[in-house]
Amino acid sequence: MGNKILVVDDDPEISSLVQYTLEAMGHTVRVCDNGREVLDTLRSYKPELLVLDVMLPGIDGYSLASQIADDADLKEMPIIVLSALEPSRTMFQRFSQVAAFLTKPFNTDDLTEAIKTALVKK
Repeated sequence: MGNKILVVDDDPEISSLVQYTLEAMGHTVRVCDNGREVLDTLRSYKPELLVLDVMLPGIDGYSLASQIADDADLKEMPIIVLSALEPSRTMFQRFSQVAAFLTKPFNTDDLTEAIKTALVKK
């Protein structure tokens, strides 16, 4: 039995690729396509891992990571950040729960390794 993972990305192609990769690993996946739904979905779905895009409609990934870090119920959940903006990597280094930062386009093998590592650390 795999883990429950929430994927947040507004690009349907990226979401589909990540979802397919994770489901092939045996995980259960739910997808959000905007930042506004994320906190409610985290509370109701209770995933073991969050795969988070930086540029999102509604609220950006950095603001979401800040809110998650400040939430007693969510702050231990590992996050894997996906971004086409390599310079934003340094912004996410302050969050202890960010297990990996992958630059788009990314290799699915790198994603698979990041997922495995993040879930083992949890």
